Amino acid sequence: MPGGNPGCGDVVTIYLKGANDQEHIDEVSYEGEGCTISMAASSMLLEQVVENNLTMDDVLALDYNEMIDQLGRQIVASRPRCATLGLGTLKAAIRRYQQDKRLAAAGVSRTEGPPTDESGLVFGEGAAEAAHID
Repeated sequence: MPGGNPGCGDVVTIYLKGANDQEHIDEVSYEGEGCTISMAASSMLLEQVVENNLTMDDVLALDYNEMIDQLGRQIVASRPRCATLGLGTLKAAIRRYQQDKRLAAAGVSRTEGPPTDESGLVFGEGAAEAAHID
């Protein structure tokens, strides 16, 4: 699941594999390009997910402000979208995974549309293009 910050051009792509119980995360990784804050925050987040064996619901319950506090509020004060890009992208990936499982169980296929949230970040197909500033 790609996610991008159109404000500065940062892009993070999260790769998620759900466990057989469909509650836990079997594998998660990321790749990205952008500022140190977005890359460090994404790395710290995925380490937390793996080390604490967080469930998908645990991740969805994570708070953006707590992420900013972990990074150091003063350090990221002027770049909160960079600091939360990884978390927003991971949440979007989990929501898509959960929706795809529900749709498959109902025998329905996905209708495409870009996932969004109120943060101004862009997720899904086209996120990388939206984040790149010409």
